[in-house]
Formats: sequence, C-alpha cells, structure tokens
Amino acid sequence: MTHFGIICPPFPGHLNPLAALGRELKSRGHRVTCLQIGDLELKVWSEGLSFYPIGSSSYQPGSLAETFKQIGKLSGLEALHYSVSFCQKVAQIICEDAPSAIEATGIEFLLVDQLEPAGETVAELLGIPFISICCAQVIHRTADIPPFFTPWSYQNSGWAHLRNRVAYYLLDRGCQPILQVINQYRQQWKLPACRHLYVPSRALAQISQQPAAFDFPCAELPQQFHYVGPLRNPSPQIVSFPFEQLTGQPLIYASLGSVQNTKHNLFRDIAAACQGLDAQLVITHGRSMDTEGIEQLPGSPLVVEYAPQLEVISKAGLTITHGGLNTVLDSLTYGVPLVAIPITYEQPGTGARIRWTGTGEVLPVSALSIPRLQAAIQRVLTGDSYLRSAKRLKQEIHEAGGVNQAANIVEQVLNAQDSAVLPLTSGV
Repeated sequence: MTHFGIICPPFPGHLNPLAALGRELKSRGHRVTCLQIGDLELKVWSEGLSFYPIGSSSYQPGSLAETFKQIGKLSGLEALHYSVSFCQKVAQIICEDAPSAIEATGIEFLLVDQLEPAGETVAELLGIPFISICCAQVIHRTADIPPFFTPWSYQNSGWAHLRNRVAYYLLDRGCQPILQVINQYRQQWKLPACRHLYVPSRALAQISQQPAAFDFPCAELPQQFHYVGPLRNPSPQIVSFPFEQLTGQPLIYASLGSVQNTKHNLFRDIAAACQGLDAQLVITHGRSMDTEGIEQLPGSPLVVEYAPQLEVISKAGLTITHGGLNTVLDSLTYGVPLVAIPITYEQPGTGARIRWTGTGEVLPVSALSIPRLQAAIQRVLTGDSYLRSAKRLKQEIHEAGGVNQAANIVEQVLNAQDSAVLPLTSGV
C-alpha cells in the first residue's frame, strides 16, 4: 500500500477528476490525502478522500469564494490576469506548508495537477516521486500547438509556429509572479531555477484526461505521456434532480461550470435562444441565481442549482457550455454534441478543439447574440455531422480507459519508480 498525496488548484474542475482517481486508488488498497486550503475541507471529505490543511497561518478563509465572485465578472485575458495573484498566493502556500504536511502525513508519492507547478518543486525538494495530471487542457508547450488560452486552430506552418511561440512568451510574462514565488523557494532550497511554468520535466509520467482524438496532433509526445480520457467514477456526493419533470422532448443541457455561472445574462440569452424550440432546456446555475432571476428567464426552462451531470447529459441531445473541459468531455462521453461559448482560461482552446473535431459549434462570448446562438443550436440539433463526430469521440473515450487506465499507469510507475526519469518535453 502506498500513501498518495494530491496537490491541485482549489477549483472543483481540478479537484473532481483527481478525486475520482484518488477513489480508484483507494479501491486498490492505497491511501490518498489531499493537501488543500481550509475552504475545501468539506468538499474533499465529501469526495471520499482524506484532507490535510495547508495555509492555515496565511490563508484568509473565504478568499476562494471572493476570487470566484470577481472572476465571474470578467472574461478573456482580464479573468486570466486577475487569477494570477490568487494563484501566486496558492503557490506560496504550497511551497511554505506542503513539505511539512507531506512529512507529517507520511505521503510517499505525489499526484500533482499540471496547473499547480509549485507541487513539482516540493516533490523535487523532498525527493518524492510524482506524476503530473492534466485535469484541464494539456499544455504541450511545443511550437506547433497553440496555447490553451487562444481560440486558434492547428496550423502546421512557419507563421503559425511563430505566432504560437509569441503567445507562449506572453504566457510566461503574465505568469511571472507565480514563477518568481516558486524560484524564490527553489533558490532557498538550492534547486536550479525554473525557466518556464507547466513543463513537468521531472515527472515519472504525465496523464491527460483528454482522449487523443480531442487534441491537436503533437509530433513531440514523450514516451511518458498518456491520454486516458475523462477521470470519472461515482462520487459519494448525492445530487438530487427532478427527473419526473422531464417532458420527454429532446433535452438541452446548459451549464456554465462552477466559476462562470454568475453570468446571468448568458443564462438569459440561452433561455431566449431555446424559446420556441421543440426541446426542453435544463439549466444548472450552482446557487448563483435567486427566485426572481429564475422567474425572469424567457420560456419555461427547468432550472436547478446542481444536477447529476453525467446522468442528465446521458439523456440530452445537446449541451450548451462555456467550454469547460469537464462538461465537454462528459458530453462527448455520451456522444452528445455541443454549442460552446468560451469565456476565459482554457475555454477558447477547448472551443478550438470542438471545431477541429466537428463535435459542435463555437460562438465567442464577445460576439454572442440571441439570433446567432439560436441558429447555432438549430444547426447542431439538426445537423447529422455533429452527432456522428460526437459518437466517434464517444468510442474514442470508451477505448481510452479513463480512470481505471490512469490508476493502472500510476501503479505501473509506482512499481518501476527506480527506473530512469526522462524529460517530458523540451519546452518552447
């Protein structure tokens, strides 16, 4: 039995997939402890994992909710820039508290989210093996792949490579506050400085919850990189849903995730665009709307705070989403095509992959209008090509192995961790 530790951003979109992997490892006899800020203690326990607090002396309780509130008001690069300061604080907490937490709990092996690079530095300091887990869109950092925050499609040409290199440079510039914190601790611990973020060169493996078919072609995939598909299994959390209120009409499921769900104007546009269609709209808003706001939505959508997402999507004919990777993958798992409205973070890049795979339509939030959204919804609902492409991805996801395959890889690495560690990527 091995004691695994999880280090990831304090966001549901990262914690939920890693919790699924943690539960799978627990079912195989291992221990799993999540090192997290206190705001997520109940969430971690409810997902069936052990919790150990970090940041108790420096983190202000409630800051996460306030961060979500502020990010929910922003879009595009503004939201990215705002989140950098919060991520900087989290990186400092991890560097400051995670080493002693790991020693106190007896953690032997780390599962580090790709977007929490401070965890990799801690692993290097303590000499603990670790695997990088890509819960969000995998960041290849090669010149032929556009960065995650851009809506650009794949183009194997010199000008596109140059464009991508410039964008990665801008990414590094924008993330300097995070990199500076990490390098301050690396200097203190006599470790070589990191030049770039999101290059897990010392990871024993890197696991992505994308299937290979939902990514751009990458000529430089290292041997230790694995596409496994969505990390999912039943959560101990029970989410009720009024299935008896489903009418039997074609079902449209709409979700803006756990951070962007405060954009009530988007919910209104979605409801207006679906009004008059021979379909039933289900909206999940995550406690962001009050009764008055719900009553003001056009049409008669079925509106709930939360939904058992996989179960509802399995009955849907279309998903309308902000382009969060988890909702997109959940939809494709059931062969459900999409209409995506990317807002920020990796959502533009996820939208680019929806276009690339032909699994749906993508409308930038900056150019959104009710007529354009309604037209996109009708095209996807009536166009056979979207459904065929979504079903093709469904088969690819089924064959990728999911959380069971991810746990197999973790155990294989665990059994062979004395083997040489090769760099995952040469960077850009």
